[in-house]
Amino acid sequence: MNRAKTILSHLRLINSVHSTRLPINPLYSQVPIPFSHLSPSLSKQPNTSIFITTDQNLFYSTQPTSILELIVGSNWSKELEHELSNTKPTLTHETVVYILKKLDKDPKKAAKFFNWVCDKNGFRPSSAIYSLVLRIFANKESMKQFWETTAKMRELGFDVDEATYLTVLGVFRNSKMATDVTAWTQLYNKMVKENEMSDVVKKVVGVFTRSDWGREVERELGEMKIRLSDNFVLRVLKELRGYPLKALSFFEWVDGWSGYEHSSVTYNAIARVLGRDDSIGEFWSMVKKMKSLGHEMDIDMYIKISRQFQKNKMLKDAVELYELMMDGPYKPSAQDCGVLLRTISTSGNADLDLVFRVVDKHEAAGNLLIKSDYDGIHRSLTSVGRFDEADKIVETMKKLGYEPDNITYSQLVFGLCKARRLEEACKVLDLMEANGCIPDIKTWTILIKGHCAANQVDKALFCFANMMGKNCDADADLLDVLVNGFLSQNKVDGANQLVVEMVNKVRLRPWQATYKTLIQRLLEKRKFEEALNLLHLMKKHNYPPSPEPFVHFISRFGTVEDAGDFLKALSVKEYPSISAYLHVFKSFFKEGRDSEAKDLLFKCPHHIRKHEAICSLFGSAKSSNAAAA
Repeated sequence: MNRAKTILSHLRLINSVHSTRLPINPLYSQVPIPFSHLSPSLSKQPNTSIFITTDQNLFYSTQPTSILELIVGSNWSKELEHELSNTKPTLTHETVVYILKKLDKDPKKAAKFFNWVCDKNGFRPSSAIYSLVLRIFANKESMKQFWETTAKMRELGFDVDEATYLTVLGVFRNSKMATDVTAWTQLYNKMVKENEMSDVVKKVVGVFTRSDWGREVERELGEMKIRLSDNFVLRVLKELRGYPLKALSFFEWVDGWSGYEHSSVTYNAIARVLGRDDSIGEFWSMVKKMKSLGHEMDIDMYIKISRQFQKNKMLKDAVELYELMMDGPYKPSAQDCGVLLRTISTSGNADLDLVFRVVDKHEAAGNLLIKSDYDGIHRSLTSVGRFDEADKIVETMKKLGYEPDNITYSQLVFGLCKARRLEEACKVLDLMEANGCIPDIKTWTILIKGHCAANQVDKALFCFANMMGKNCDADADLLDVLVNGFLSQNKVDGANQLVVEMVNKVRLRPWQATYKTLIQRLLEKRKFEEALNLLHLMKKHNYPPSPEPFVHFISRFGTVEDAGDFLKALSVKEYPSISAYLHVFKSFFKEGRDSEAKDLLFKCPHHIRKHEAICSLFGSAKSSNAAAA
């Protein structure tokens, strides 16, 4: 309760606080309605995909899954190999990638499968598959397979691409595998140096980046001695990924040149290059062409392109790609459904049509919705203010045994705050406690942030005091929310007092960004002492100092004493660095305050006054003044 009193004391900082009575709101319907029986406006939309699944595709779509089930359900043995051979599997690039991706948590079995498919079935892996295998084997339990694979790659003339190198390097570093880090780096650098293909790749890329496609470009390429292979094409496409249309020109030019024909590997590679906003039309045209030629997008490439779409907010394309893959033989995992739903729901203005298209494809494949999937649907509904439908989703979840938790309630709080229904949002926390679900710091933060966003910082503080009174400890995230709320109303003193009290009395460690923002605002209000106090607190929390706003303030408005106090506060040592003194002196000179610079120099310790850089600076200043006179 002492903490609650501490926070309540800050209510004095607010001009007026209006008490409000929070009405009870029936948040949940008492009639459970299954997901498929939602209101007509939310009924699942028909599949709008531009791709048609034929009976033949449906027949073959079961094969990769059947092979995978056989491998996953058995220990590896000669009997299993014999059984796999009897199935007469069609081991295409896409199938091998699909199975390897599903075995990425079982590197030993992945190694057995990879060796079997290569040694006994004559499968010829591409550099893309080798890169995938290296990522799977990059752990302490399978280092023998890892190094054997790199040796085999070199023997076959494959190189390691930069993305794979960096991914594996990160794994080794995180696992404290120092010896392997050194060996891997040395090997990669050696492969880059020895790769004769690199010079030709650079020349080809140079031709395409210098000019648009035309006869001159075609002539230059024709004069080069290019030995076309999938590996070479992949290298060029990777280098041209910043120029998708030029990459497409190269892709189309090499097709049929000197008898070379594109494979599923290169089609997947060009699809990834084109999968961006400025070439999305070409992307879908290429995907349709792939399908017409019997090529499929492999699951590894799907994951990369889908992540790219989601990162760039190309959600319609992400959903259409998901639909395409779910209609094909290499279906995304159940987790991919949840990830996509989560991305849509947190996009700022969730498109419910996209939500239900994803769910429709997920269920059509025979999958059941799990808690995380329902969370994604519920989040989308609450974020756009469809609270009645959100209630029905919760009832459906409860019937399936998924009781509302902090995630469920937090999503409702967020949606109500976004709709400016703040009183109802506050009431949700009472409902949570009544149902035995204790609000956590994330739920409180969403509620308080909602009040701050609505310019109701006074009520946000009431919520904060209530939270502290319930023994829920604040964190740096919540403190930052409150500080920004104060600053949005130009209440800099209130923000400063809150930070100081939370640090001194609650032992909270604010974010570095919170300190920097508040220091900047305090100095704008010419509150130097308060800002300097925050600098001392930053030092206690082992944050690097933020000198620039102080130097800017002191050089324009500060005194020599201010400069001295600032320099002392900069370092844990007796004196700060020479560069710190130089920065302050130069700023004084820049503002034309030469006398203050000289007074500060006089008060500096002897070793600072006599330092060569300081003497040179003041000598230059004298010369400049004499020239001006």
